[in-house]
Amino acid sequence: MKLILLGAPGAGKGTQAEIISKKLNIPTISTGNILRAAVKNGTPVGLKAKEYMDAGKLVPDEVIIGVITERLAEADCQNGYILDGVPRTIAQAEALEQAGIVFDSVVALEISDEAIEQRLTGRRTCTACGATYHIVANPPKQEGICDSCGSALEQRKDDQPETVKARLATYHAETEPLKIFYQQRGVLRTVQNVGTIEAINAAVMEALGQ
Repeated sequence: MKLILLGAPGAGKGTQAEIISKKLNIPTISTGNILRAAVKNGTPVGLKAKEYMDAGKLVPDEVIIGVITERLAEADCQNGYILDGVPRTIAQAEALEQAGIVFDSVVALEISDEAIEQRLTGRRTCTACGATYHIVANPPKQEGICDSCGSALEQRKDDQPETVKARLATYHAETEPLKIFYQQRGVLRTVQNVGTIEAINAAVMEALGQ
C-alpha cells in the first residue's frame, strides 16, 4: 500500500505513520531523512541538493522528486510505503504524478487549529536527551525538569505561539488544497483526530480497509 498522511503541523502524522508502518510492514520514507542520506552518500541528485542547501536556498521540487524517485526504487519499497513530508503543494503533487508516483490512499487527519495550538504550545523538550512532554497531556513529575535525565525542559522555537500560527497559516494556504486534489482522484480518506492515539489509529486502519 502506497500512502501519504495529510494534516496540519502537530496533527499526529508522525505518530500514526510509525504505527501504520509496523502494522502493514512498510517503510516510512521521510523526505528530510532521504535528502540528508542522498547528500551524505553523494548520489548525483544528492550532490545537486547539497549545492542548494550549502547556499542556504530551498531545494527545488524537481531535485526533491528526484531524491524520492531514487529512494522508492529500492527493494524495501516494493510492497508499499508511507511518504512523509511531500507533497506539501499542488505543484509537488503534480510533479510526483508526472514521475509516475501515485498513491493508493491519502489519509487526512482533521483537527482544529485551536487543538493544534494547545498541543504544540504546551510541548516541552529536554535540552539534553530530547525527551518530549506536554504541560497538560503528559507533564513531567517536576515542572521544567526531565524525568529521564534531570535536565531542563524548554519550549522549542517551532512551538512558540507566533511560530505555530505562522506554520498553520502556511499549511492552510499551501498544503490543505491537496485534499481537493486527491479527493478528485478518489483516494482521499478523512479521519477525525479525536481521542487516544490508539482510537485514531483504529479509525485510520478502518479508513484504509485494514
